[in-house]
Parts: sequence; structure tokens; C-alpha cells
Amino acid sequence: MTADNAGSGSRTEGPEALRLGMLTSADAGLSSTESLLLALQQATAGLGGLGGLVHRREPRSGLLRLVAVSGLAPKSAEAWSWLRQDEEAAPARALRRGAYVWQDEDTAGTGAFGMASVPLPGPAGPAGVLSVLTGEPGEPDPARRGFLHAVADWASGHLEGASALTAGPLAGQAPPDSVAPSVLRDMGDGLLTVDEDWRITFCNREAERLIGTGRPPLGNILWDLPAGRVRGLEIHCRRASAEGTLIAFDLRWPTDQRLYHLRLVPVKGSGLTVSFAGVADQRSREAGNTVVERAARMGELTMALSEAVTSKDVVRAVAEHVLPPFGADGLIVEVIEDQLLRVVDSVGYSAELLTQIDGIPLAANTAVTDVLRTRTPRFVESVADFVRLYPALGKLVQASPKNAWAFLPLIASGRAIGGCVISFTRPRSFSEEERTLLTALSGLVAQALERARLYDVEHARARGLQRDLLPRTLPSLPAVSAAARYLPAGQGDDVGGDWYDLIPLSADRVAMVIGDVMGHGIAEAVTMGRLRTAVRTLADLEMEPDELLGHLNELVGDLGPDHYATCSYAVFDPVTRTCSLSVAGHPPPVVVRPDGTVRCLDVVVNPPLGAAEPPFEVQELRLPDESLLVFCTDGLVETPTRDIDQGLAQLRQTVGQAVAGGSFFPDGPPEAGAGSLDELCDVVVSTLLPDREQTSDDAALLIAHTRCTPAGDIALCGLPEDPRAAGQARAFVRRQLAVWELDDLVMTTELLVSELVGNVVRHAKGPIRLRLLRSRSLICEVYDGSLTTPRIRRAGHTDEGGRGLPLVAALSRRWGTRFLGDGKCIWTEQDLPPTH
Repeated sequence: MTADNAGSGSRTEGPEALRLGMLTSADAGLSSTESLLLALQQATAGLGGLGGLVHRREPRSGLLRLVAVSGLAPKSAEAWSWLRQDEEAAPARALRRGAYVWQDEDTAGTGAFGMASVPLPGPAGPAGVLSVLTGEPGEPDPARRGFLHAVADWASGHLEGASALTAGPLAGQAPPDSVAPSVLRDMGDGLLTVDEDWRITFCNREAERLIGTGRPPLGNILWDLPAGRVRGLEIHCRRASAEGTLIAFDLRWPTDQRLYHLRLVPVKGSGLTVSFAGVADQRSREAGNTVVERAARMGELTMALSEAVTSKDVVRAVAEHVLPPFGADGLIVEVIEDQLLRVVDSVGYSAELLTQIDGIPLAANTAVTDVLRTRTPRFVESVADFVRLYPALGKLVQASPKNAWAFLPLIASGRAIGGCVISFTRPRSFSEEERTLLTALSGLVAQALERARLYDVEHARARGLQRDLLPRTLPSLPAVSAAARYLPAGQGDDVGGDWYDLIPLSADRVAMVIGDVMGHGIAEAVTMGRLRTAVRTLADLEMEPDELLGHLNELVGDLGPDHYATCSYAVFDPVTRTCSLSVAGHPPPVVVRPDGTVRCLDVVVNPPLGAAEPPFEVQELRLPDESLLVFCTDGLVETPTRDIDQGLAQLRQTVGQAVAGGSFFPDGPPEAGAGSLDELCDVVVSTLLPDREQTSDDAALLIAHTRCTPAGDIALCGLPEDPRAAGQARAFVRRQLAVWELDDLVMTTELLVSELVGNVVRHAKGPIRLRLLRSRSLICEVYDGSLTTPRIRRAGHTDEGGRGLPLVAALSRRWGTRFLGDGKCIWTEQDLPPTH
């Protein structure tokens, strides 16, 4: 049962007046979409409703498009995403009548008792409709109807700038006539489309007449309708779909007993197009065939555009589905950026010509800027016509291999976003039907391109964030030089959480880390950045690998139960020639010895971070001088066609063959190996991931070349636990620095070891050892048996002590403490004299 009322109801007062006052006071600072949502919330609350909808009337098509929804589940909202004006739904009727409409049935399964709809006033008639699904039986009283009109009046001022719904289940909803433009609805031949479940998705007026149901047949299975049960129709349709080929045949149709020529055209992934042409008019049949085939292509284009993610995907979809049916062989898609026209992508044009047109100012007089100013397509049928229209561009068009063009403005959300140029090698004319179809498809392309451009911007920001969180360059250290590769996924919408790092520690020790946050998205990339920062902080505290992974495990666990990460952390000591390694759910590293032997380390793999229970297992291995360590994430070795064990085996084989064919163990300074390691990274990546565009996971690779400290650069001395220790330390320093020809550092080094050894004698306990290392700097280390942490404190003017550590800090480039199982080590570093 329905009721119509052209009046606006009684005067608004009481709680409704307060709600209107809230709308007015909140008017400033809200976007159009936010304003519409606020209006819906107040309207729904004022009527005691369950939810609300706002539809905008699209000027070109006259369709009602859903631009705001409140209180409805996405599945329920889908039924209202597009409405035709001739439908019986309350919003469509309110738009036609320009008045309030009440409907107490057919509310698309929402559970509401009814729907109240009022038009949104516009300068040339209703511009849209606001509707409320009521939660109480019975029509709203006059006061509530008046309140609904008042809210609609306020909301109409915010309708113009509202964006159509583009997220969630409604993202792929296309207008009912998007597959076939209005020319197809009015064509003389019957035309309908069915989806893969054989339900009718489009039906023009002639096809509706032939089906003869007396009402729109959309959503019905074709052969469930009386006319659709004609003998042979279902068999032919199923065969055309199964074989993927066009099937044409003559059939006498039961509703008018006329003989029709039927053509069944499969549309990949979306069903079938069925056309009816009277056999008596052969010319009409041939024209209908062409229209149907192009309509099928447009259906495929719509599907391809809905699946396009990036701007280049949109251009590829247009090239594949638009150029062939029109016999075109050239395509340029441009977008407006900072008042310039930038080429997104093209087909059939040379790089030299694209360079000349890329970046043309929007104010210039060109064909594309012309159609953007007028918002009217322009069809140029020959070079002579082009030169006549744009004489200043004569040289440019003469350099082009094209002789006919369709210049189409791309208009989305009421604004020009760019242009599309479809071109032909030979001169040609454009029929009215072709002009109509090309104009219609430009709207589809514009909407898809606008959505893709938003994705491009967000994805670029995400990629930039990820790149910024990774090390820009890896340091070349005395004990380790390294090269790395980060490879984003070739497919998929989101960034990943793979990372790597090379961290210098004291005594020329080096930490090597690689990890992978499980999942994809900006949140995972941010988590990766947090973990990398945490690893650097904990590594600076000289933690052992198991202790460091224990802290990372707590950090990941605090993020929530669904957060996990894998990690491999290794510390290489060039003096002891050992590598301490702990692995949490990560692929083990591959070791390449100087003799070319390649093996995958047989390590204990702890559970991933976030799922592990400390303690973590640590393994130590001795590395010969000039070894390679190859770390990677699972994205490098595991693909949909290759499991991780096969991938690791291929990694070992690839590295082994590359090492056998070239030298990656340079004898010169550390910098000499950088180029070789980069080449090795390229070999590994190109072999394991030859087609990056087909991968769906990020990948990281870190290859480290280790070098041990020569025995001649190490000096060790034991000291007594009494005041004589400082003097013996100074004497040892003088002798050793003379051997190393570092006499310029004798005085400062004596002061440093005197303070450090003196502090041990006074505040700690033995045994006491002094170790000197000659590297890119002079490293002094004093070992003792105490776990007391030395701290710098501010000494007063009358204090007799407290100045030792400030003196150590002043004389050394850097200093610190690391704790061992049986004590600690206090170390300092000094720059070597320039001559060395």
C-alpha cells in the first residue's frame, strides 16, 4: 500500500526542531558526503527509523545513484545502488512526482515496516531523494513528514559535491544501462543480456515487448518466463556459453509468431548477449549484428574496467576492448596534473611523439584541451580536417602516422580529469551510432580512471613509506660488505612488510638481520618500520641474538593476536671468526665458503615472532675468511608453483653456479666487493623470479661478504688485579702502537687505558684483560669480571673523582659497554692518523 502527499506536513517543532538546529550548527567544516550522512542520521532518528538513503539524480542518464547510506548492511544497500525513474520503488516515485511518497512494502528485505521518501529540491526540479526506512508500523504523522521535508531542504544544499559510494560491496555496482547506452534501449531490434546464472541483467524496450511479461523482467531466469521456454532457446544458449562462440539461428517467437534471427554472443566472465532481428529486414539484421557485437565488447570493457586497479590497467582495458571493434590502432590517455596534460599510457605511438605532447599546458590550443574546455567530443576524419581546425599543430600531426581521431573528454564526478584519444591509420568517417557509443564509453573510462588514479596516489605513498623505512644504502664495514634487493609484489594492491639491515657493532662486529611481517598493507609496512627501529635500538645495546628476538617477540605480541613476523638475526665476530645466529620462523641462510661449497645451514627454526615462547635457540658456526652469507624472505623462494624447499634448493644451485663462474671473494679493500655482490644479487633475482609481474608477494635478499681480522691486527694482554695494572697497561700500549707505527695515538691511548683499568681496579673485579684491535680505527677494550654498568656523572668542583668517564668520552670517537656471560667489556674507538 502506498500514499502520496505533495504537501510538506505540519510545522516542525519539539525534538525535531532541535535536530534541525543541530544540522544548521554543524554546517561549517563538513564535506558534502559528511553533511548527507549527518542529515540521514537525524532524519532516521526523527522518524524512529532503521536506516536511510540519499540518491542523486544523474543529469545525463536520469538514473538515481546512491550517494549516502546510514544504518543498512552493505548487502541490503546493494539493492538500492541504482534506480531508474520508471521503477515503482518509493525514491523513484518521489522523484517523478516531486512530492512525498510513503510505501509500506517491497523494502528489499531490510526488515523495515515501510519507506518514506521526499525529493531534494534543485534549481531545475528534484535533484535527488532522501528516504528513511521506518522501524514502526504505520505512516509517519504530518509533523514527522514536515520534519523530513525540512531535513531534505537542508540536505539538498550539500548534494552537488557528494561522491558516489566507491567502497565495499557497492564498489563494483554499475548503472543498469552502463553496458548498453541509451541508443541500445531504443533500437528497433530486441536486445537483452543474461549473467552466468541466466538471469536477465539488461533488456531493451523491444525485447521487453517480445518477452511480454508486462513488467521489467530484470532478475528473472530467461527460460522461467513463458516466452523464454520456446523450443531450442535454452539449448542454444547453453551451447554458446559452454563453447564460447557466437551462435546464430532463426526462431519463430511465440508472442507475435514472427520469425526472428537470434544471435547469441558470449561475453567472457559475465554471461551472454541475445539479439532479435526480424528476418524480413536483412539490412536491419546486419546493423543489429554490428551493434550487438559492439555491445558485447562494451560489456567486456565494463567488466575489465571494474577489475582495473591502476591507471595503466585502465588504458590496457580500453586498448583491448575498444580499439578492435572500431578498427582503431592508436590510443592515448592523458590526465590533468597541475594545469598540465600528462600522458598516462599509450598504444601505437612512438616515444618521440609522446615526449612532444606530454606536459602540454591546459591553456594551450590543442584538440584535447579544446574538448576539455567544451566538454564535447570531437571527431576528426582526416589530416586535412585536423590542420584546418588546428593549423598551429600541422607539423605535429604530419609527424604522426594517424589520419583520423576521436577526441573524448574524460568527465568524472562532474569535473574534467583528462582526455582519451582513439586514432586510426586511415581516414574514416564516424556514424552517429559510433559517435554515441564512443561518447558513452568515455564516461565509463573516466570513472574507472578516477578510481585508479586515487589508487595510484595511495599506492605510491605506501611504496614511498616502505622505501623510506628500508635502509637507503648499506654500510661497507671492515668485517662485512653487503648488497641487497627489495622487490615489491608484481600483483596485488598492498605493500608488504619485508625488511633487512646491516648494523655495525663494537669491535668490528656486525649484525645482519632480515625479516617479514606477515600480511600486506600499510599497517604491515608500518609494523616493519617499528621492528627495524627496535632491532637497531636493541642491537646498539649489544644484546645477544636470543635476547634480542625475545624482546621483538614481546613487541609483536603487544600488537595483537593476529600479528606475526619472521626474522633471522646473526652477529659476526671477525676476531673469533664465529657467527651467532637465531631464527624465528624464517628461511635459514645459505653459506658459501671460499672454495665454492654451498650449503643451507641446518639451524633450529624457532616459531614466528608473536607465536614463540622464549628462550630462542642460538647456534654458533665458524666461518672461514672470505665467506658469503645469503639471507632471503620467503617471497624470493616460494611461489604458487614452487614450495619453499624447492626454492631453497634452487637458491643454492643458483648461487653455486654464479660463484663457480666468477669471483665474489675480492682480495682488495671492502669496497672492491660491492659491485660483485650487486651482480650476484641480480643473478639470484632474475633466476628465481624471472617474471616479477606475476608474483603476489614481496621479496627481500641480503648477501653479506665476511672478512676476518688478521692476527697481526690483534694484541691481547692480561693485567694484575692491583694498582700496578694501569702502569702495565700503559707500557703494553706504548710497545704495541710502536709496532703498528701509531705513535701519534700513544698519549691519548695511555690516558684512556689508565682511566678504564683504574676504574676496574677501584670499582670492579678481575680477571682484567686489555685488547687492542687495529682496523679503520684503533679499538681499545678492557675486560673485567663485574656486571656493574659504568655511568657518566657530573662531578662537582670539590669532588675528588667522577671525571674519568667524561675524559674517556672526550678523547674517543665513541665508547660503550657490552656484557658477556662472565663479565663485561668497556671499549673505545679512536680515529687513525690521516697517514694511515
